[in-house]
Amino acid sequence: MSDLFERVLLPVASRDDARSTARALAPYVGEHVVAVHVVEKAGGAPDKASVEQREEEAERIFEIVHEELDDAVDVDTRIDYGTDVAETIFAAADEENATSVVFTPRGGSRWMRLLTGDVALDLITKRDRPVVVLPDGDTE
Repeated sequence: MSDLFERVLLPVASRDDARSTARALAPYVGEHVVAVHVVEKAGGAPDKASVEQREEEAERIFEIVHEELDDAVDVDTRIDYGTDVAETIFAAADEENATSVVFTPRGGSRWMRLLTGDVALDLITKRDRPVVVLPDGDTE
């Protein structure tokens, strides 16, 4: 079996998430990281923001991943689009031949997760490769 951290797919949802997740990964990082930001499509309903706005935000998110990890590892980035975030992440993992999907759990109330769905739970239960959940890199 290959090293879990050899070729990591790193899903990042926001700037804060990118910073904490990259910091949490840094002590374990292997040879290659592919950071992925999923633009969630509304599936027929109007989107919350334009595609251009979401792509610009993704680039700002990726800048943080590069700041945190470029000295330690090769980092590639990709923006994917889908109505199911977890499925989209695992499709990216397949395409990138990732040895694992690595993330830190995001905060939020139980009510918010109930209403919006819990991507973290889907990442853990809908898996076809190792999923590594790291503690928040910004927590003391």
